[in-house]
Amino acid sequence: MSNLSRRSLLQLAGLSTLAAGSDFALFGEAAKSAPGDVLTIAYPAAPAAFDPNTGPQTTSPGNQSIFRTIYDPYITQNPDLTLSPGVIEKFGWNDDKSKISLTLRAGVKWHDGETVTIDDVLWNLKRLTDPKAPLAPIFASNKNFVVNGNTITFDVSPWRANMLERLTFLGCYLLPKKYYEKVGAEGFEKKPIGTGPYMFDTYERGSFLRLKKFSDYWGPRPEFETVVFKFVTDPPSRVAELERGSADATADVPYEEYERLKSRGLAGSCYPIADVALIFVNNEGAFADENVRRAAVFAIDKKAIVERLLRGYAKPLGTLLAPEYKGFDPSIYTPFDPAKAGELLAKSGYSPSKPVELTIQTTKGYKPKDYEIVQAIVQMWRKVGIHANIEVYEIAKHFELRAQHKLAPAAFYDWGNSTADPESSLGTAMISASAHSSWKGGQLDDALKAAFVQKDEEKRLAQYKAIDQTVSDNAYIIPLFQYYQPVVYKPTLKFTPHVAGYVMPSLFSMA
Repeated sequence: MSNLSRRSLLQLAGLSTLAAGSDFALFGEAAKSAPGDVLTIAYPAAPAAFDPNTGPQTTSPGNQSIFRTIYDPYITQNPDLTLSPGVIEKFGWNDDKSKISLTLRAGVKWHDGETVTIDDVLWNLKRLTDPKAPLAPIFASNKNFVVNGNTITFDVSPWRANMLERLTFLGCYLLPKKYYEKVGAEGFEKKPIGTGPYMFDTYERGSFLRLKKFSDYWGPRPEFETVVFKFVTDPPSRVAELERGSADATADVPYEEYERLKSRGLAGSCYPIADVALIFVNNEGAFADENVRRAAVFAIDKKAIVERLLRGYAKPLGTLLAPEYKGFDPSIYTPFDPAKAGELLAKSGYSPSKPVELTIQTTKGYKPKDYEIVQAIVQMWRKVGIHANIEVYEIAKHFELRAQHKLAPAAFYDWGNSTADPESSLGTAMISASAHSSWKGGQLDDALKAAFVQKDEEKRLAQYKAIDQTVSDNAYIIPLFQYYQPVVYKPTLKFTPHVAGYVMPSLFSMA
């Protein structure tokens, strides 16, 4: 869909269309009925484990909607990514931005009925800095914790500009100290508890997760008595779940299915989110050659992918920063130029008759058209002299391989960053010490370390723009486009889009 209709443009702006058309009867009595006390979401990914702060599941964007339903982060994030009080009712920097203070809301309960204490908060903060924690290099800046009543104050050194935003993000969920120490890691997996709006009830690995409303939740009263996340990794199967009425909502369906389902009476929202589709490259093998990396970028027609495969529901990008991020520079963009790609490959002795060979890894069905996008890129590469073999894996395998620095020379991925700060994208993805980087060459380390500690905001963002340009010029990573999130649901429901792409039960209500 190269020319978007007015209705589609409204959808892309984040507006829900709740249209119950005459064809809705085609979905049967089960589909017509309201969800009532149960909300069932056909969901594309299941967590590998339920400790949201340790292990590879910590950094998986697909797990966060589930985690945020069971647990609360330190600081709550609104759908537009602004910060608001939550379990921590007061938060902020001191005057010179050397310290952060967090004040615990009184009377917050764990799912077992125990009251959350400031000691729980302190235990969680210290756990973040454990060298074994997935994000320890970031949270190691937090030190010298001081407790005064229901408030904790700590130094941030070396300084991190987005530390408050980080406390809303990956690995920053509150767990109960006493319960966790009593049952241990294994016992917690069997029955995890948090302070979120829904409590763990039943989990069938690879099949479903059933949650029950937590009546003592500190925040807005949960809408539904029971929530079921039904794990359906195959997009056509998620569509079928909705059509036959065995699910009330789903997400990340192919965009043509999103349009078809809405035309037949279901409701839906499709809106820009803070996720960027990219191809990780590493500094070993075929992509160690700068000419090959740069040729790979010039050979990709991003606009064609967006228009033909994604029906216009995405924004081509030349940077790891989405338009909603601080420091986004739209001028950083590598145009489609297959002739230039051929010239670069020729410098290294490659051509269509003598191609460079490599492997590209991808998920299949985790995000809309992920496999088909990679297929299209492989065909574009083949025309200029890059022959890529496609290897399909589950998203959990991607995290495992990335942490071990064992990804293939190219790996398709969906990078989420709800802090909307360049440190959480450029910084985390590109500094060589990060467990989340694929490029380990170290060329950007000094510049990134300088940006991390820069307190002058104008100078800091200028530094990141310069780093972004260097990444683009050297093709240390291959950004593709900003994702738009399709969510489809029964017209008996309303849904509030979240820029982070979350599909949480708390975002649904009865129409």
